[in-house]
Amino acid sequence: MKRMLLASLGLGLAVAAPHAEAAHFTCPHVGGNFVFGQEANINSLDQMASATISTRNIAMNIYEALMTRSESDQPILQLARSVTESPDHMTYTFQLRQGVHFQNGQLMTSKDVVASFNRYSKVGLERSQLGAVKSWNATGPYTFVVHMKHPQPTFLELLSSFSVPIVIIPASQESVPALRIKPIGTGPYELVQSVPGSYVKLKRFTGYSPDTRFDNRTGLGGYKVACFDTVTFRIVTDPGARVAGLRTGSLQGVEDVPPKSVPSLKKDKNITILPLYNWWIQIAEPNTANPPTDNLWFRKAVQAGLNMNAIMQAASDGFYKLNVGFQYPAQKADYSNAGKSTYNIDNPTLAKQYLAKSGYKGEPVVLLTDTDYPQMYNSAVVMQQELQAIGINATLRVTDWPTSVQISSTQPHAWNYFFTGWGTQPALGPLSVMQFFAQPQPVYFPPPGHQDPELIKLWNQMNSLPTAAKRHQVFAKMQKYVLDQAYALPFGSLTSVEAVRSNVKGFVPFRIPRVYNVWFQK
Repeated sequence: MKRMLLASLGLGLAVAAPHAEAAHFTCPHVGGNFVFGQEANINSLDQMASATISTRNIAMNIYEALMTRSESDQPILQLARSVTESPDHMTYTFQLRQGVHFQNGQLMTSKDVVASFNRYSKVGLERSQLGAVKSWNATGPYTFVVHMKHPQPTFLELLSSFSVPIVIIPASQESVPALRIKPIGTGPYELVQSVPGSYVKLKRFTGYSPDTRFDNRTGLGGYKVACFDTVTFRIVTDPGARVAGLRTGSLQGVEDVPPKSVPSLKKDKNITILPLYNWWIQIAEPNTANPPTDNLWFRKAVQAGLNMNAIMQAASDGFYKLNVGFQYPAQKADYSNAGKSTYNIDNPTLAKQYLAKSGYKGEPVVLLTDTDYPQMYNSAVVMQQELQAIGINATLRVTDWPTSVQISSTQPHAWNYFFTGWGTQPALGPLSVMQFFAQPQPVYFPPPGHQDPELIKLWNQMNSLPTAAKRHQVFAKMQKYVLDQAYALPFGSLTSVEAVRSNVKGFVPFRIPRVYNVWFQK
C-alpha cells in the first residue's frame, strides 16, 4: 500500500502509515469471460440478510463496507478514509472516501451510510453487533458518526467482519425487505443477471473507484481492479461435473474439488490445484426448540455416541483434522481446546445411559441436510447410522442448500439437527464465531425469547473486557459452556481444494473467490 489509514482498535485514533511510492496493480491482460463453478445455489444476493457461503461468494465482489479484513484477517479501512475513536470511547467518527460511486452511477455520501445502518439494524442477520450502539448520524456529506451506549473495545473488530457485513447501499434501498433487494454496491463488479439454480453473471463496473491507499488487493480490501469483462458464477452442484468442466475448459475455475480427483488433476498441465486449509469446521446445530433436542440429556447422548473420525472421513475423503475448537489450531493466539472432554467420546454405552435419563421414547429425530455440499450430506448419513446404533430413530430430510437454510430458520418444528459448515466466521476470530450464539437467531435455535442468559452474559464479557487476553479467557469459557450444553456438535476441520485453468493468473484462494486482480494469460 502507498498510504494506509490504520484504525487502532481501542487506542483512540486513526493514524497514517506512509511509505515509499510503489506502483498500483495493473491488469497484465484485460478482457475475457471468466466462468467459475460454484457448488451451491444462492437464496439471495442480499448480503445483509444472508449468511450462506454461496451468497457471500458472489455478493462480496459487488459490495463494500466501511471496514473489512486484510489477507491476514486484520481489520482495515475500506470505504472509510479514516476512523477516530473519542478519548472516552463513546464516539466513532468515520470520514468517508470521496468520489466513490454506486453501480447505478450515484455518488456515495454519508446519507447512504446512515440508510445502510438503518436497514441492517432491521434485517441484518448479525445486527447484535450494534447492540452497544446508541445511535448514528451524518454530520456532513462525508462524515458518519456512531454513538455508543457504553464503551465496547471490540466494536471496530466486529464492524470489520465480512461474515454478514454492513455493506453500503444507496439510501433509496433502505426500506427494501430482507432478501428482496436488487444488488447495487460500490465494488469492482456489478450484477447483470441472476437465474436461481443456474448462474449469476457479473460485469466490470466501469465507474469503480479503487482504494489508492493500497497497491494491490489484501483480503477483501485494498486496490482492486476488474480485469475480466464478465464473470459468471455457474451453479454446478455435482462434483464430477465441476471436474469435467475444468478439464474441458468450459469452467475456468471451480471450488471444492473432490479429493479423489486431485491426484489426476495435478498431472494435467492445463490445471492449477489450490488447496485452502482449514476451510471450515464441519458441524451440526441442534434445535433446542423442538423435542427431543430440547432436552440436555438427549443432546449429550447424541454427543457421546459419535465417532468424529468416521464422520469426517466420509465428509472429506481424508482431507481433515480432528478439532474440538471453534477456531483452527493454526490460529495459536485464538485457539482453545476448552470442552475437549465432550468431543469424540464414541461411547455407545454412555450414550445409552444419557438417553435413558432423557426419557426418550423413540420419537423421530430429523437430520436436516442438503445435496449441494457433499460434506454436509455425507456427515449426516454417518451420524444417522451412529445414532440408530444407540437406539435413536434418526431420519434424514434432504433438500438443496438454500431450502435447508430456509427450513432451519422458518420451520422450527420440522427438524432436530441442521448440518452446515463454519468457515468464514472461525477464520475471522473468536468474536465472529461466538456471535452465532448471540445473534437474533442463535444457532442452537431456542424458542423465541428464551436465549440462554449465561451465553448472553459471556458474549457481553467478550465484548467489554479491556484486554485481548481477558477476552480470550472468556472465549474459552464460552466455548466450554456451549459444548457442555451440546449447543453445537463440531466434527472436525476440513480442507477445501479449489482449482483454476493454468491460464488464469492472480487467483489466490481466500474465504470467497475473489475475481478482481485476476486475469487470463495470453
